[in-house]
Amino acid sequence: MLFLIYGVTMQDRTMASKLNQLRAKAVEISRFAAKNGGDYYKQLMEKNKQYIQDPPTVSNCQLLAKQLFYTRLASIPGRYESFWKELDYTKHLLKNRQELMIEDAGIAALFGLECFAWFCAGEIVGRGFTVTGYHV
Repeated sequence: MLFLIYGVTMQDRTMASKLNQLRAKAVEISRFAAKNGGDYYKQLMEKNKQYIQDPPTVSNCQLLAKQLFYTRLASIPGRYESFWKELDYTKHLLKNRQELMIEDAGIAALFGLECFAWFCAGEIVGRGFTVTGYHV
C-alpha cells in the first residue's frame, strides 16, 4: 500500500533490482576485462599474426574492407548458380520420390528440425528470453 502512495509498484521495484544486478555484473566483467584483457589481446595477436597486414594502418584497413566487399560482390553469380542447381535437385527429388533414399529423407528431416529449432530460439529471444510469453 505504501508503494502505491508514492507511485512505485512492485514491478518497478523488481525492475530496479534487476537493473542493479545487471550493473553489478557489468562492473565485474569490466574489472575482469581490465585485469586480463591485455594478456588475452597479446595471445590473440600472436596466434593470428599471419593474418595481420603490415603495417596495420587505417588505409590498409580501408583497402582490405574494400577488397572484401568487392570479392563478396564478385561471388554472387557463383552463389546464384549454386542456388538454382540445389533447387533443381530438390525439384528432381520431389518428382521422383520413389528414388528417394532413406539417407536423403533423414537429412531433409534433420534440416527441417534445425530450421524449427532456430525459429523457436528466435521467438524466445524476441520475447526477452522468456518461454511463457511476451512482456507487455
